[in-house]
Amino acid sequence: MNTHEKYMMRCIELASLGAGKVSPNPLVGCVILKKGKVISEGYHKKYGAYHAERDAITKAKRKGIDLKGSTLYVNLEPCSHFGKTPPCDELIIESGIKDVIIGMKDPFHLVSGKGIKTLKKAGIKVKAGILEKECRRLNRFFCKHAVTGMPYVTIKTAQTLDGKIANLKYDSKWISSIESRKIVHAMRSRYDAVLVGSNTVKHDDPELTVRLTKGRDPYRIVLDKMLEGTIKRKTYTDRNKKRTILITSKLADKKKSETLRRRGITVLTCGTKGGKINIKEALMKLSALGISSIIVEGGAQTYIEFIKKRLVDEFVIFIAATVMGKGIDAFGEPMDFKEFKVRNYFLSGNDIVVNYRKN
Repeated sequence: MNTHEKYMMRCIELASLGAGKVSPNPLVGCVILKKGKVISEGYHKKYGAYHAERDAITKAKRKGIDLKGSTLYVNLEPCSHFGKTPPCDELIIESGIKDVIIGMKDPFHLVSGKGIKTLKKAGIKVKAGILEKECRRLNRFFCKHAVTGMPYVTIKTAQTLDGKIANLKYDSKWISSIESRKIVHAMRSRYDAVLVGSNTVKHDDPELTVRLTKGRDPYRIVLDKMLEGTIKRKTYTDRNKKRTILITSKLADKKKSETLRRRGITVLTCGTKGGKINIKEALMKLSALGISSIIVEGGAQTYIEFIKKRLVDEFVIFIAATVMGKGIDAFGEPMDFKEFKVRNYFLSGNDIVVNYRKN
């Protein structure tokens, strides 16, 4: 690694500390150097809090450090517009920083090169594209949401060697190891929401919360076109029920829908297509609520709908060292994954974990 890459990697490490707390904003870290020494660091800690640049600059000023002639590293282009906080590009200029090293340009339309342009116009030397691939991977949720207006979607499955996710009685419970389940709970803490179909709620009665690691609970999304099942399940009744979003149709039981609304549950009504809820419309409505990343955790029919509509960005597949024989297939029918590539694979307990991503 050269010097720029070294400090950009540090920006990425700092940015990662905000995972699960800043959405729908991006993960951003910042390092400031003067005369070859780090004089301040910062990162975006939570939504509405200081951006990384402002965090690092403010820390330095509180210590009485003169920033004139310093170099600022940041993994994402400094913002140039008023949002929850004032623009970072103006603060950088006011601080007398002479060089700004950027990981990647911000794809959000209100920034998208404007921050770089403002800095250059003020006489600051700007270099962009340092570890760009790594920076883009870090903020893949934000990038997808900013460019398309749609959430980033990851399908997570836990399956046997012969591709089963449950036995025929739906009472097989845990397939993956405890180590794998801890990974899944950590994933939940970083994503905005977890989504399941009505069959998963009916047969598994899942909590869909973070329990095996530290982290905040995601929103819980249930796809249920008719709302025919019981509304006494945990997703509708437990202490986190106000973080449950039901996606249903006009065909749903109106009394049940109203009961859920009175409990504080968000009910979104979507159109249907081919007898199924219009998944794309549902994702657009979820995006409008500020949800920029979703893990789809089941079941098979829900997986198939997302795959057929080409709405999946990533797969995380946990494969347990066991064979079930007769059971429920993970996907139920042939699927073409040619556009996905294996990005990572590793052992988790006795499980093999394979990560497929488009980019």
